[in-house]
Amino acid sequence: MGNNSTALPLVLLAEQFARLPGIGMKSAQRLAYHVMSMTDKEAQDFADAIIRAHSTVKCCAECQNLTENEYCPICSNDLRDHSTICVVETPKDISAFERTNEYKGVYHVLHGLISPLDGITPDKIRVKELLARVQQGSVEEVIMATNPTVEGEATAMYISKLLKPLGVKVTRLAFGLPVGGTLEYADEVTLFKALENRNEI
Repeated sequence: MGNNSTALPLVLLAEQFARLPGIGMKSAQRLAYHVMSMTDKEAQDFADAIIRAHSTVKCCAECQNLTENEYCPICSNDLRDHSTICVVETPKDISAFERTNEYKGVYHVLHGLISPLDGITPDKIRVKELLARVQQGSVEEVIMATNPTVEGEATAMYISKLLKPLGVKVTRLAFGLPVGGTLEYADEVTLFKALENRNEI
C-alpha cells in the first residue's frame, strides 16, 4: 500500500490499524478503505468513540479492571465474595470467567505477565496493588488464574511466594486447557471445571 498510487493519509491510517494486535497489513488496508467509505458523521463518531474511551476509561482503584468509575461494578457489588480474589492477566480474562456464571468472588488484573526477556519485570505489572489488598486482612484465598504458559506459570509462582507469608491460601487453576492455551478462548464448561478443581500451591 506504500506505492505512489495511494494517498498518503490512507497509508498512514492503514499503518495505525496495523499496529493493533492480530491485524496484518492486508486487513489494515481493508479497514482503512472501509473508513473511507463511511459518511463524515460515521467517521467522526468512530474517532470520537476512540477518544472518549481513551480519556474516560481508567483502572478500578481496587482490582485494576477497566471502568468509567472509581470502582468497577464487580468491586462495587456487595453480593460478591470479597474474601476470594481471582488474579488474571488482562481485563478480557474477567469476561471469560463472568460467562461461566459460577464464580462469585472478585478479581485482580495484573495487566501483563512477568517476562524478563521482554523487559517485563514484577514492578511493571500490578503486583504491589494485589499485595496491598491482601495485607488489609479480609482476603482468605487468592486464585492464580494466569494462562498456562511459561510466563503465566512463572508469574503465578512468583506471586504465590510473596503471598504465602501473609497467611492467605493461594490456589492455581486445574487446567483442562492445553498448555500454551489462553483463557480468553476457553469455553465456559472447561473454565468452570478449571476453577472448581483448583489446587493449592
